[in-house]
Amino acid sequence: MTLVINGEIKEFDDSFSLQDIITNLQIENKVMAAAVNMNIVKKDDWSNFIPKNDDKIELLQFVGGG
Repeated sequence: MTLVINGEIKEFDDSFSLQDIITNLQIENKVMAAAVNMNIVKKDDWSNFIPKNDDKIELLQFVGGG
């Protein structure tokens, strides 16, 4: 399936969950929040959430600063 992740087009297996995608991108320690098509997906649901072709996914990390 084709997904847009943080503005970049990426290809993944159709059976990949949101958690599988995050793991595949090797950013599991950085991502604090995820939104699919502007809808927040709770972290507890990442392993059960299967995106659809052409979904837009935003993977967010929180950065401190001043």
